[in-house]
Amino acid sequence: MMGSADTNGSGRPRGVRRALFTHGGAALLIVLALVTALASGVTTGRATAADGDTVKVFVVRTAGGDTLESIAARTLGSSARAAEIFDLNRGLSQPDGGALTAQGDALRPGWILRLPEDATGPDVQVAQETGAGAETVAPATPPQEAAPGDTGAQPDSATTTVVVPLPALLAVAGAVLLALVTAAILARKRVRSTWRAFLRQLRRLGEPARRRRRLRQRVALSARFSGDADPVRRAYAVLREFAGSEGRPETAVHALRVDTAGATVWVEASAAVPASWQQLDPARWRRQAADWLGRGADATTTARTDSTDGSACLVRVGIDEEGAPLLVDLSRLDGVLSVTGDAGVGRAVVSGLLAELARSRPEIPVTLRQGAEGGAGFTLPAGLREPTESDGHRSSRDVRGTGTVRAGAVRRPVRGVVVVASTPTRHEIAELLELCGPGGAGWTGLVCGDLPDARWRWHAEAGGSVELPLLGVKVTAPA
Repeated sequence: MMGSADTNGSGRPRGVRRALFTHGGAALLIVLALVTALASGVTTGRATAADGDTVKVFVVRTAGGDTLESIAARTLGSSARAAEIFDLNRGLSQPDGGALTAQGDALRPGWILRLPEDATGPDVQVAQETGAGAETVAPATPPQEAAPGDTGAQPDSATTTVVVPLPALLAVAGAVLLALVTAAILARKRVRSTWRAFLRQLRRLGEPARRRRRLRQRVALSARFSGDADPVRRAYAVLREFAGSEGRPETAVHALRVDTAGATVWVEASAAVPASWQQLDPARWRRQAADWLGRGADATTTARTDSTDGSACLVRVGIDEEGAPLLVDLSRLDGVLSVTGDAGVGRAVVSGLLAELARSRPEIPVTLRQGAEGGAGFTLPAGLREPTESDGHRSSRDVRGTGTVRAGAVRRPVRGVVVVASTPTRHEIAELLELCGPGGAGWTGLVCGDLPDARWRWHAEAGGSVELPLLGVKVTAPA
């Protein structure tokens, strides 16, 4: 499996091949740049000697033994041509500082005398022309042939010396810099991909610990909700301002957020809001803390008396990123709430809503259904009860062919709650229509699964977060 997935049949992992291609390509660029620069700028002494001017010379070896006439006779074939040699060397500086000023001057050992081009003979040597004179390079006699078996190199006609001029050095440095920049550009994508893979692996390794920590926080949140009912009391106090009075109609409040600094409400975009509230966006309004946000009353009593008609049913869903609780009004769910996504977190959300009902509205009857998956159902929390005949558990009207959505933004007192532990069966969907649909018994449905025609649809995530699309918020649910 590893060979087919990672090597593509070549025996070498793809990542290694990509790295070799990337860094090998950069190295190739460097080599090409160096070769080009050296080929264009590096010269040798042999090339200079071949391209420069050379002259034939005679090197004086003994004092008094050589004269211009004798040199002319040995190299030019006639002593009468001594004047030609004198003319070529008159006034030229010699190695010892002397110079030839007259044809009869004595010649000193080490002097280098220039000869006409037709000079020949064993004493004739070749020299490199310089501005001050001539420098001996090699004798003009042909090199001897190598003896059989002699592998040593014969002395060349000129000593090869590598000369690297400054332009060539600059060209090499520029080529190396260009190659390094190119290699960095080619490797950048690979480095970024490797870093991202490392971060993903790091997050994957830390995910179990994060989930355990998140679960502990959610369990602590459940205990906090159980022991602190003050946010519910304060939410009902806020709700009173939107109940309508003195000819002003009631404003539908779908959800509330309460904190120590004030309260935020979610309403319809066209709703009439009291002047003391500041608009944050088309559906969200905010008011700073006031006297009605004080502490001290019992939440159960407040839930029954603070609302003008007693039909509101506020429950806490969870807390937002700032730790403030978010409450929704179950009486405005318009039939059925469908909680999709992670099944475990979805069940925790519905269990939290039932716990809220047990604390603040224990008189509301609750019926439990298992769902199509056939798994474990819910257990009725302490304080809640099963419905009786007096609760109007069935509708007297025919609701066949209609959906579970009643009418948006219309408050109907929660007469009962039906809970389905997973995606409902066909029979349970028919019961939801009869209890929660238009013309039904006025109940509210809580479904842990997908119900396509539900108006309120929340999405649960594995980490414990719950997204409420109609409100545009995400909260952490208790566990």
